[in-house]
Amino acid sequence: MTPKHEHINKVETFGCRLNAFESKVIEDNLPKDFTRPRIVFNSCAVTSEAERQVRQAIRKARRKNPNAEIIVTGCAAQINPIMFHRMPEVDRVLGNEEKLDPHIWGKNNCSEFAVNNIMDVKKVAPQLISGFNGRLRAFAQVQQGCDHRCTFCIIPYGRGNSRSVPIGEIVKQAQILINNGYRELVLTGVDITSYGSDLPGKPQLGSMIKRLLANVEGIERLRLSSIDPSELDNDLLDLISNEPRLMPHLHLSIQAGDDLILKRMKRRHSRSTISQISNLLETLRPGIVLGADLIAGFPTETDDMFQRSLDLIFEANLIHLHVFPYSPRQGTPAAKMPQVSASVRKERARILRDAGKEVMTHYLRNRVGSTENVLIEKNGAGYTEHFVPMSVEGSSVPGTIVSALVQKVRETKLIGKVFSEGSVRN
Repeated sequence: MTPKHEHINKVETFGCRLNAFESKVIEDNLPKDFTRPRIVFNSCAVTSEAERQVRQAIRKARRKNPNAEIIVTGCAAQINPIMFHRMPEVDRVLGNEEKLDPHIWGKNNCSEFAVNNIMDVKKVAPQLISGFNGRLRAFAQVQQGCDHRCTFCIIPYGRGNSRSVPIGEIVKQAQILINNGYRELVLTGVDITSYGSDLPGKPQLGSMIKRLLANVEGIERLRLSSIDPSELDNDLLDLISNEPRLMPHLHLSIQAGDDLILKRMKRRHSRSTISQISNLLETLRPGIVLGADLIAGFPTETDDMFQRSLDLIFEANLIHLHVFPYSPRQGTPAAKMPQVSASVRKERARILRDAGKEVMTHYLRNRVGSTENVLIEKNGAGYTEHFVPMSVEGSSVPGTIVSALVQKVRETKLIGKVFSEGSVRN
């Protein structure tokens, strides 16, 4: 029996918030008068497992949609284009810069392979979008690429060197999103704390955010994607301390809690830096919630080194954890270092995640009886200012910000009752 196929024109997104933003750009650029089903895979390459998941999804899509045009783009396609080009299921491969060119998606453009050297790209081509289907938090790109070369990371070779979006374009994008009803914006990029180093006058992230808040009317909640703890500028610290529209939640790119491992990773901070920053942030913004990226089982990591990463979770009170078992990436220096066994990497990742759950559970239980402001997304559920999921009873229209009393904890979620409701933005 021949598999049924859908008449579709869609983008499948893998990986980071920046990819989610760029997927929306691609969706807006896809011709609406298509006759052949088209599926775009906007891939991730942060780990070998992420790349494997993309390949698996491509094969599954081909089985379900034998007549579809399948296009692969994103970081995995930029880094390893030949591999995807050789997959019999794939019709076209586009690079990370090419995917943002509206002309390349024209129905008469049938180039099977368009992947140029991403390191030659010097600027970010501004891409203005109107919103995100099914989301009530919107992403706004402020930066692209990375100038650092951490020994485990392949992403600079998929994204290129750091480039900043000019403040005028960020203001335009933010105003469009606010005018379209979004109550919360998330500023995203690859390494957003490097913002401005390539722009005239070299404005830093904090000064850019101050100008953004001063020039865009209606921003109610602002968040930052993952930030480098070694690059917090004074204006950003001032915002954390004094700007209520900047949410009391930061996600730090930490990766490890042992100084020798951090050195072998070529990170720019030490263990003591994280302790100092966590204490400083708590002083500037009492009650602030911190998250972190952590890698388990980096090459040469001993039990004692791992223990220092584990201890850091409790010492710095890291609540929102993204834990990755180390995954060797061909072409990176870390892949040539003495490796920790896969079973040990997996077990250490589990231990880190369990520790994160313990810290999170303690935090949630301490919130019982408190009042939380929740941006409702759907089905009476949303996120607090500290980026904690919460379900509420009572009137809760999607797109409103409600005040709710926390009554209990259910697994990793707060449960409460609405006692006042904000207005729906038209």
